[in-house]
Formats: sequence, structure tokens, C-alpha cells
Amino acid sequence: MTYKKTAALLLTAALAATVAGCSRQAEPTPQDNQAVPVQKAQNQVPEITAPLTGLPAEVQSTDRVVMVMINNHNKARPQSGLDKADMVYEMLEEGLITRFMAFYQSHSPEIVGPVRSIRPYNIEIGQGFDAIMSHAGGSVAALSIIRNGNYADMDEIYAYPKAYWRDKSRKAPHNLYTSIEKLRKGASEKGYNLGGDVPVFTFMKEEDVVQGEAGTKISVRYSKRNTAGYEYDPNTKQYMRLTAGKPHMDKETGKQLTATNVLVIAARHRTLDGEGRLEIDTVGPGEGYLFQRGQARKITWERRDGAIRAYQDGAELPMYPGTTWVNVVPTTPSFTEHLTFE
Repeated sequence: MTYKKTAALLLTAALAATVAGCSRQAEPTPQDNQAVPVQKAQNQVPEITAPLTGLPAEVQSTDRVVMVMINNHNKARPQSGLDKADMVYEMLEEGLITRFMAFYQSHSPEIVGPVRSIRPYNIEIGQGFDAIMSHAGGSVAALSIIRNGNYADMDEIYAYPKAYWRDKSRKAPHNLYTSIEKLRKGASEKGYNLGGDVPVFTFMKEEDVVQGEAGTKISVRYSKRNTAGYEYDPNTKQYMRLTAGKPHMDKETGKQLTATNVLVIAARHRTLDGEGRLEIDTVGPGEGYLFQRGQARKITWERRDGAIRAYQDGAELPMYPGTTWVNVVPTTPSFTEHLTFE
């Protein structure tokens, strides 16, 4: 009995010592405590951003870009849905009136328009975005390009009229509208790929500072019949859009259109016929100005990797997160004839 008790006591003591030793080994050291936050940081999910704007997004979108040709005749204003576009290109058409190419990827507005026809240079830029293209007819040359190419075409006249409707409160041809949801549904029914190759852009941080000339008031003169402008608001860090010297409003919200980045470029324009149809260089290189945060920087532009981009000393200039408007003006009689700023 004495031997058994002694052995039991020795075993109990040994187990206690082992447990105590393990407990001491498990206690974290100050170095271990410092390492814990680092490990958590490594496991954090990267911030998701929209590819065309660089703005935060709840989920990573792989949706194909949708491009809508939007009317800018004075009877078509105010337009609907331009405020929800990630990027907007403004280019001349015949009659020295501009039209907008509005690119949608991160938003799907329910009303977009009025929708108008397409030209070859619009197709060239739209193809660079691998976009589903929405328009109502087009020039003979443009329709021939689409007919003989491989495009995700949603022409209201010849391809998919179900995605469009007429607003009876306006007169044709300034009353044709669509929605991004209808266009995507139609593209699915026509068997188009709903995922696309979205151009990749680089974006700055909000706190980054750019240096240049003063560029708080911008005047873009396309013709006597068509002028555009922007005024910088330092409180919102946005450029407020003007058309014909007046605030350019959105029809649905009643709010003035804005842009975070404004790129104005000079491109070669050539008149093709008596109707005034144009050929516009969309490749470059050419000269231009990039306006950001009230600053103007002289740049060269080229269309690379699908989109028109701004360069200085051969390096692409990044954008601030937000919407970008690209204004394409003629090179003749001079760039300064079409662009002034202060």
C-alpha cells in the first residue's frame, strides 16, 4: 500500500509539472503580441474598386461595358442617365453638333437617352472598350462596319428594338430612350458575351496632389452652335458641366452633371461629303490638356489598350477616382481656337 501511494503521488507530481510547463510555453510573449495585428492585416480582403472609375464597389463586377450614343441637340436636353456613366466621350457629328458616347459598367440607370445614331469613329472607340453598343441606326459606313464585323450590336432599328421606347412628351427623333438592364437582357437573348475585356486604368489616391497651371474654368468651343464648359468646385472637388453657357442638368434628378477628371484633346477631323460627315482620328498621338483638382497639365494623348489616355514624358498620367469626361475637338484652325481655360 505504501509503495502504491508513493507511486501515485510521484505520477501526480509529474503530470502537474508537465501541465505547468505546457502552460508556460503557451503564454504569448511580447513579440507574439506584436505579431498578431500584422497577421490580420495580411489576411484582410483587398478593397474592390470599379474598373472605369476607381471608386469603391461592394462586389467585383465582371459585366461587359455598355456604350450608348446620346443625342446632344438642343431639343434633346436635358438628357437622362449621363450622370450615371463611368466615362463620357463628346465628339462632333455632321451639322457641327456633338453627341455623347456614354460608357456604363458600375451603374445601370433605368432611363438613358435620347439615343441617336453611330459613326465609324464611335465604333472604333466602342470596340476598344469591348462594349455592347447601343444606337439608333448610323451612317452608311458605320452600318457597313457593323454588318461585316463581330460586334455586340444593339441597334434600335436593325438589331433589337425591344430595348427601346419613345417618350411622348418629346418629338422624334429626340425622344428615344433605353435602359442598361434592357440592353443587357437583349444582349443575352442575342447570344452576346455578357463579360468583356474592360480597359485597365491607373488611379491616384484622394490625398495625392497634382501641379500645373490654373484650370478652374474651362471653355470648349466645338462650333458656333455647340460649346461646352466646366467650372471647378473646390468643396466637392468636381468640375461642374456647362453646355451653351448654362448648367448642364440631368433630366431625371434635376442635378447638374459633374466630372472628376476632364481630358480635352485635339484630333484630326476631315469632312467626307456634302452632308458634313466626318472622319476623326481616334488613335493619335496628339496634344491635349488634362484638368484635375483645378489644375491644368499639358499632355500628349494616344489611344492605347482600348482607351484614349494622357501621357507626359512617355508615362501615363493616372486619374483621380471618379468619372472622366473626354472632349475631342478639331486641330484646325488651332487647338487654342477650341480650348481656353483660366
